[in-house]
Order: sequence, then C-alpha cells, then structure tokens
Amino acid sequence: MSLVYSYGALFFWSFLAATAVPLSSEPPLIFLVRTEGVVVLPVLVGTAGNVLGACTTYWIARRATTALVESREPPKVSKGHKRAARLFNRYGQPVLLLSWVPILGDALVAIAGATKLRFAHFCFWVSLGKGLRYLAIALATLNFF
Repeated sequence: MSLVYSYGALFFWSFLAATAVPLSSEPPLIFLVRTEGVVVLPVLVGTAGNVLGACTTYWIARRATTALVESREPPKVSKGHKRAARLFNRYGQPVLLLSWVPILGDALVAIAGATKLRFAHFCFWVSLGKGLRYLAIALATLNFF
C-alpha cells in the first residue's frame, strides 16, 4: 500500500511542479527509482503528472488570452515571457521540448496556450521533452547513484 502512496506522491508532486507552484519533481522520482530499482513505471507516472500540470497551464493561458482580447486590456509581459516568445517564434513547436526548464518552460507552455497552438501538437512536444528528461534522470539515478 505504501508503494501506491509513493507513486501517488510522485504524480501529484510532478503535476504541481509543472504549474506555477515552485517545486522540484526530481526527489520523488529519484526516491522511487532507487528504492524500487526500476525505471519505466516511475518515468511514466512522473511524466503523466508533469504533462497534465503543463496542460493546466496551457488551458489557463488560452482562456486568459481570450478574456484579455475580449476586454482589450494589454497583458503585462515579463522579461522571461519575452525571451520565451522569441524562442517560440525562432524555433517553432520543437522549443516545447524545453518545457521542463524551470521558469522558461512555464513561459513556453503559457505562450503555446496563448497562441492557441493545436492541443495535440502541444501534447506531443511537451510529453516528449518531459518524458526524455525523466528518463535521463532515472537512468542516471540507476547507473550513477
């Protein structure tokens, strides 16, 4: 039963880490990989939670942009969002592979939502980026720690 709670905690922690909540999802992932000695299930659970958290940010940004356009109020844009917008404009959808990067990734996800990027494309790139990141962390944990 405690294993179920551990995976639940990984999912929840990963979900929150992909929203505006400043958390790191690596500790529960590393804990499960080290204690269970497996990679696939922790990577899948962590990736699922992190992608769903990013989807939440995507949809909030998409709705907020629609509301701002209707009210015609210009949104306040931070330097991080400006940098993310330049990256998005320069490299296109594959830049979402960096959605896991702290702060920058949140801005990229929000820009994808604000620009109404097709949700299927968003999910593909974000899932690939976040999944590869978790896989790299899990393999490093298993092989080096």
